[in-house]
Amino acid sequence: MYKILKRQKWSDTIYSNWIEAPFVAKAAQPGQFIILITKENGERIPLTIADSSAKEGWVQIVYQVVGASTLELSLMNEGENLYAFVGPLGLPSEVENFGGKVLIIGGGIGIAPAHPVAKKLKELGNHVISIIGARTKDLIIMEDKMKEASNELFIATDDGTYGQKGFVTNIMDDLLKKESEAIKDIWAIGPPVMMKMCTRVANDHNKQIWVSLNSIMVDGTGMCGACRVSVGGKTKFACVDGPEFRGSLVNFEEMILRQRQYCDQEREALMLVEEKVRRQASNG
Repeated sequence: MYKILKRQKWSDTIYSNWIEAPFVAKAAQPGQFIILITKENGERIPLTIADSSAKEGWVQIVYQVVGASTLELSLMNEGENLYAFVGPLGLPSEVENFGGKVLIIGGGIGIAPAHPVAKKLKELGNHVISIIGARTKDLIIMEDKMKEASNELFIATDDGTYGQKGFVTNIMDDLLKKESEAIKDIWAIGPPVMMKMCTRVANDHNKQIWVSLNSIMVDGTGMCGACRVSVGGKTKFACVDGPEFRGSLVNFEEMILRQRQYCDQEREALMLVEEKVRRQASNG
């Protein structure tokens, strides 16, 4: 039912799939996510929506192979069907015409979910300034789409192989020094450490910022409590209360520690799938 219409490999570990899911595409809004399952006994994989077309009935997802389930997903071909594709889940981004400039920051895979937010803000009449960054040039994704969704686009790479050498926070800090009053709101989406540092820069300039939390998630409906995060001293569930929260209220240290608690099990599961793939390849 949920056919892979198109599949692209963007780097050694980054892939994008376009999934036939007309009902999800019709309802999808910026900031929301889906949960997919590759096969009947597969693991649930939460992924933020990178793009969608209600008219054509597809949803674009972008993912990085970091574990067993994303490896299995990367091995699926065009024309194959996913077992499940549920969404849109979570609360939409709080976007409107702010009557000025907005700043969108995407880091690594976080560039993908930053795209629909930037796109919608521009459609609403905002002047969108986007910053995208990654460790190196090969990991910069969706540059053309981000350029189209923005009035201004800045690029940073840690190693200086593309754009400005350094971090997205360096460009963010420079922009806020020059245009703090003009910038009405900020979004930062990417690795937790990056969002934590973007929040610190925003705080230094007395600016509010939205962050999208990618905490551990199981059912996506608020029933299991796996995605709990501390926001403003209260327990929130990223799947139903978020995934976007005001960065100044998020306890990033706690979230980062919780994300690391299953690293050993994730590595073991990945090794088992890799061994299975090697055996299949050797058997022809």
